[in-house]
Amino acid sequence: MSNSDRLCVVTGVGPGNGASISRKFAQEGYRVIMLARSVERLQGIEKQIPNSISIPTNVGDREAVRKTFEMIRKEIGKVSVLVHNAGSGQFKDFLNTSPEDFEQSWRVNALGLLLCGQEAARDMLELGGGAIVAIGATASWRGGIKTAPFASAKAAQRSLAQSMAKSLGPQNIHVSYVIIDGMIDVPQTRANFPDRPNDAFLNPDRLADTVFYLAHQDPTAWTFELDLRPYLEQW
Repeated sequence: MSNSDRLCVVTGVGPGNGASISRKFAQEGYRVIMLARSVERLQGIEKQIPNSISIPTNVGDREAVRKTFEMIRKEIGKVSVLVHNAGSGQFKDFLNTSPEDFEQSWRVNALGLLLCGQEAARDMLELGGGAIVAIGATASWRGGIKTAPFASAKAAQRSLAQSMAKSLGPQNIHVSYVIIDGMIDVPQTRANFPDRPNDAFLNPDRLADTVFYLAHQDPTAWTFELDLRPYLEQW
């Protein structure tokens, strides 16, 4: 199957990772479906990326995900690559984390991977293989004072991805997990840290190169977890 016959779904598409990952796959000949909750933001990115289609979707909502993937199958085709980039969450300490904060973080990160992953995997099984790449964060490894809801959700996401990799790998579906250990170079982070040098930010286009590489590894040498950071990042 050539890249022009392949379909890539990217969740959580915004001006940083999501747009860069979508652009990379589109440049490599894929048809790209971009999912996010913001209609206006999605439509703006769609105009910038040829061969892309935006579909507003809440990936933490079971019925919304089901309807979206059903529409994709019916109108566009079967999914061969899924990049679960959706990763928003609340940044609060333990005592100030409400049940709603906790659940919302879990829905986007962990439940979103489950729902989208199950839908995409069904297509990949019919196609005879595929790739699922989940985007994690430093919080996937450890909790901090201000990351009680976010870190718990990211840790759950990472464990789920491990289970997916072990279950789906023998069926030629490569599941991998990318730890983003650094700040993405987008206007918001630049504004928050104006004194930081350019090389202290992680370039989202280079991140996208890595995601594309993971989705196309030879099955005799698959990577599960890969961490990315700018060389100036302290770790």
